[in-house]
Amino acid sequence: MNTQTTPHTKAACRAAGHARVQHLITADETSLVDVELLLATLPLCATGRVFIEVPDASWIGAVAAPPRMVVTWLARSARTGAPGSGRSCHQGEAVSRAAIAWANEMICDHDDAAPIVHLLGGYLGTADILEHLTDALGIDREGVHVPEWFPASV
Repeated sequence: MNTQTTPHTKAACRAAGHARVQHLITADETSLVDVELLLATLPLCATGRVFIEVPDASWIGAVAAPPRMVVTWLARSARTGAPGSGRSCHQGEAVSRAAIAWANEMICDHDDAAPIVHLLGGYLGTADILEHLTDALGIDREGVHVPEWFPASV
């Protein structure tokens, strides 16, 4: 993957050949402020997906994101756990499944630019996503942003 990208100026974003870097952002109820701050810093032309896992639908609210970013709320209370287990959805399961499925479909090794990944929220789920992105998809670990408290060895 090419790790060089064109600067995100207004003129560059309007150019026909401007590479659309795919963003993947995950969060949970512990990182709602962090995800809002991160989204506010993205360029208007940012493209990608935001997955936010919360306990139930009462947590779902409006989040401002660039027009090409899709925000998906994942309420654990409305989801099941591991397929075929009959269990309820545990913290981190919904966001992990959603982010991994999206990455498998949308992040390609022939893209013009490496994806920009921000994994916010708790360790559960985030570790699974990080492992899948780096091991299965070959994304450079240095290109995946995680909270400061996240273990460096993962």
